[in-house]
Amino acid sequence: MTETSAGSRSIVIEREFAHPPEKVWRALTQRSLIEQWLLENDFEAAVGRKFTLRTAPKPGWNGVIDCEVMVVEPTTRLVYSWKPFEGLTTVVSWTLTPTMNGTRVRMEQSGFRPDQNGAFKGASYGWQKFFGGLEGVVAGLE
Repeated sequence: MTETSAGSRSIVIEREFAHPPEKVWRALTQRSLIEQWLLENDFEAAVGRKFTLRTAPKPGWNGVIDCEVMVVEPTTRLVYSWKPFEGLTTVVSWTLTPTMNGTRVRMEQSGFRPDQNGAFKGASYGWQKFFGGLEGVVAGLE
């Protein structure tokens, strides 16, 4: 799902997981779990913490995403910047809301300019894949 607003675009994915927010939070904030569903990383859930996400380099890209933690509200909200290359910096926001059956998980990646259509399409595809991986990791937690 995507949204358009005032000159920038956002990717929004929202799903309900049949697990409590604490389990989802662990998968979003523990390095070893993040690596299972997203990418290699040196993440720490601390505001101001700079971290990188890493994957295999591709032609024209070194495979490194520079990030910085902006908001940490345990089991509720996590926000970080996402800069895969010069000229593209977006913000990834996770919101966890308890439901009768588990947790509503909402991810929004905002800040794509209209001229960044390739990056927008690539991220839209990638997040669908990553979300499936996240669900699998959460389901496997005790």
